[in-house]
Order: sequence, then C-alpha cells, then structure tokens
Amino acid sequence: MRNSTLEKMKILKLYGMLKTYNILIENKNFEQLTIDEALAGIIDSEWDERYNKKLYRLLKQANLRYQASIEYLNFGKERNLDKNLILQLSSCNWINQGKNILITGKTGSGKSYLACALGHQACINEYKVRYLNCLKFFNELKFSKAEGTYEKKINQLKKVNLLILDDFGLQVLDVQSRLSLLEILEDRYENSATIISSQVEPDKWYEVIGDPTIADAICDRLIHRAYAINLKGKKSMRSKISQKSKNNFGNKLPSSVS
Repeated sequence: MRNSTLEKMKILKLYGMLKTYNILIENKNFEQLTIDEALAGIIDSEWDERYNKKLYRLLKQANLRYQASIEYLNFGKERNLDKNLILQLSSCNWINQGKNILITGKTGSGKSYLACALGHQACINEYKVRYLNCLKFFNELKFSKAEGTYEKKINQLKKVNLLILDDFGLQVLDVQSRLSLLEILEDRYENSATIISSQVEPDKWYEVIGDPTIADAICDRLIHRAYAINLKGKKSMRSKISQKSKNNFGNKLPSSVS
C-alpha cells in the first residue's frame, strides 16, 4: 500500500508531498504525530514546493538586472529613501491599483537596484514582472516592426502586472519610440503598474520625449497616479550593489523565500 501511494504521488507530480511523506516514514517519531499534524505537514510541503517553483519561474521571466531585495536596501539619511514608504509599497497594493513609481537620481545612486528590489517583491507576491532597459527595448521594437512581431510584443506587455522601464531619458525619443511608449502606457493606464527609473527629472521629460502633444499624454499617464522617489547621495552605490548581490544571492536566482 505504501509503495502504491508513493507511485501515485509521482504520477500526480506531488513532489512536495512525496518528499515529506518519505521523511515522515523514516522518522522514528512518526507514530507520535496525529493524523492532522501529519497531513498538515504533507500539505504544507506541497504548497511550498509549488510556490517556490512559481517564484523561480516569475523571477526568470522578470529578467531583473539585479538580484535585489527590499530587506537589503540602504535607508541612510543621505539617500533620501523613505523606509515607511518602501514598507508600504512592499505590500504591492499599488500594483492592484494601477499606480506607478518614478525613481530619479544621479548615476550610481541605486535607482536600478531599487526598481529591481520592488520587482523582486512583486514576484514574491506572485505578480508577473518584466524588466526592460529603455535603450535596448526601443531598438528591439524597431526591429520587431520590420519582422512583423511588433503587435505580439505589445500584447505580451499588456499581460504583465508590473513593467520596469530602466534608464529612461538617456536619449531623445524618435517618432516611432514615443508612439510605442504612448501605446504601451495607454494599455496599462489604471490597469497595471509601471516603474520608471531615470537620471532626468520628470519636469525635463517633455524634452526627452520630443513632441509636446505626445509628451503631455505620456506624462499624464505616468505622473498622474505615481509615487515619486528622488534618490540622493554623492557616492556611487553601484560597486556596493554588485558585491551585495553576490553575497546575498550567489550566482543563482533565489528559489525560496525565508
């Protein structure tokens, strides 16, 4: 009977249950557990197994630039990073509300790391996340127009709960790029969340976008329902971030949450 149960667990792909069931069998104190305790342990193990697999898949799909985590953020006074605000954002309710986050600051101030930490937290809360570098992304969209895959890419972004656009504003947008950005934001407005990371302050985005009319529409969709975070600090955080990511996560994506 026991072998038959184990085989059925394998067939049903109940690997978490299978693992814990084997442990309970080998445990000399197995008889001391009540049926409820044993069943709870088996069910919890299966739940954790499936959650961890889903988290790994979400993190892989998100393709975050940094293996970042909110718990490792630096909240020093010199950074102008409000810990209470970040803890509030960690609940991810703002994603359900379709709100945005605008992160600005000088080069190396930790904008990308903060964006990735918020993206990582969204994955933990089982949201679909996508990280994109603006320079590469807008170039890819141009190629997709020629290849006939543009609509597919745009439709894929509609399904993402949180879109992270990093390094926005490093170059002035051309006609196609600004129209693509408007289309993406229009699809997401009040339905999904977006994080923008930029060295350029929002009041200068009109110059970056290029066309006053389109710039007005884009900024309205971004700024109207957004949290603004302006990071300070004279010293570059980049080397610290790189070392911290290695120490905290190693070279692999985290497969479980402590």
